[in-house]
Amino acid sequence: MIAKLTVLAFAALTSFSALAQNASVHYREGQRVDPKEVAKILSAAPTKTRSIRLLDQAGAPQGQDAQGPSISLPVRFGFDSAEIVDSARPQLDALAAGIKMLPPGQTVVVEGHTDAVGSGEYNKQLSQRRAAAVKQYLVRVHGIEEERLKEVGVGEQRPIEGSDPHSPQNRRVQFRGG
Repeated sequence: MIAKLTVLAFAALTSFSALAQNASVHYREGQRVDPKEVAKILSAAPTKTRSIRLLDQAGAPQGQDAQGPSISLPVRFGFDSAEIVDSARPQLDALAAGIKMLPPGQTVVVEGHTDAVGSGEYNKQLSQRRAAAVKQYLVRVHGIEEERLKEVGVGEQRPIEGSDPHSPQNRRVQFRGG
C-alpha cells in the first residue's frame, strides 16, 4: 500500500513539475494514465521558453518543434512494424478519454519517436508510420475527429533527456496540445 501511494505521489509531483517546467510527463509501460491529467497537460498553453529545432540528415532545420508540456507513452509495436500491440491499448484508451475532455476543435500533435538503432532516415519513416497508426487507432476506436490529430515522425532526433539514445525507453509516442 505504501509503495502504491509513493508511486501515485511521484506521478502527481512529476505531472505538476512538468507543467511548471514546460516539460514532458513520461509514463512507464502499464502505468495508469489519468484522463483528467491528460486534459490538463494537453490544454496548457505553449510557451517560447523551450524551443527546440529539429535537424534533417544534412543538419538543416526542419522547422520548429512543438512547444509546451507533453505526455509521453511507451506505446509498443510489433518489431519493424506500426502495428500497436494489445498491451499499449489501455494507456491509449485513457489518453483518448483525456483528449475528449479538451475544448472542441483543440488539436493534439501525435509524435512518433524511436531509439537510435538503425539509420536516421529509416527511424524517421518508422516513427511517422507509428504516429499515423496511433492517430488512426484514436480516430477509429474512440471517434476522435481526424482533423484534431496531427501526426509527426521525429525518429531518433529527440531522445529522452539524460537517456542513452539507443535505450528502448526512447521508443515512444508523445502527445502535445497543438
